[in-house]
Amino acid sequence: MKLKGVGLFALGTLFGLEGIKLLSSKDAKKIYTHCTAGVLRAKDCVMNQVTTLQENCSDIYEEAKAINEERAGKEDSGEE
Repeated sequence: MKLKGVGLFALGTLFGLEGIKLLSSKDAKKIYTHCTAGVLRAKDCVMNQVTTLQENCSDIYEEAKAINEERAGKEDSGEE
């Protein structure tokens, strides 16, 4: 039983070292670079959409304030 545990540990260490070599290879770095570039493009797209949404919300807010000010002016003058 003890020998099995030592063997599994050695096998795990071997796979771990090979995994590190694989993850740090030039091909893997190229894949990471392309994935990161894709994420950055997606971030730019989302940020553009957020900016557009913020601008629209600001316009809606300003129009709502103007409507309320107009109503308040009508109520003060006795109109309705």
